[in-house]
Amino acid sequence: MKYAWIGRHKKQWPITVQCEVLSVSASGYFEHQRRKDTAPPANAGKRTSDEALLVHIKASHAGSKGEYGWPRIWKELRTNGIKVGKDRIQRLMKRHGIKARGKRKFVVTTDSKHNLPIVPNLLNRNFQPVQPNTVWTGDITYIQTEEGWLYLAVVLDLYSRQVVGWSMQPHMHTSLERCP
Repeated sequence: MKYAWIGRHKKQWPITVQCEVLSVSASGYFEHQRRKDTAPPANAGKRTSDEALLVHIKASHAGSKGEYGWPRIWKELRTNGIKVGKDRIQRLMKRHGIKARGKRKFVVTTDSKHNLPIVPNLLNRNFQPVQPNTVWTGDITYIQTEEGWLYLAVVLDLYSRQVVGWSMQPHMHTSLERCP
């Protein structure tokens, strides 16, 4: 209130005299003026509705391909100038079932320390055969589906790089290696 009085009477008395009479520091008055001049717009103090905030949350979540949880979404919204509390973001996301996609667990698929026989290396890294159907190679890969893991065994002709045969099964038994 004192600052407003000073502002209205600055033509009648010097500001330093007014501050001294009202027991206000001059630096405090000038700081008040600076803040008033750089004050945010009138609607800046208004609270963003939950519906509008939810649109921003969903956009941020979709932009991260579902990887962001509430801490990262909160930081992103703050970076974009939307002032909102962490608890509110957390509550809205929980209420609407918006969750971060969890990291997949690393699955070890190779066991090099086994007692099974090892096939001798017949190619000696010569992967350029001179005619078709003289060198075949194979590999097994793992494919994660919603119903579980599938195992794909493929046999390639190294000369033409064409698939000679393949088999896909929900198990990795030796029968998987028999291609159709």
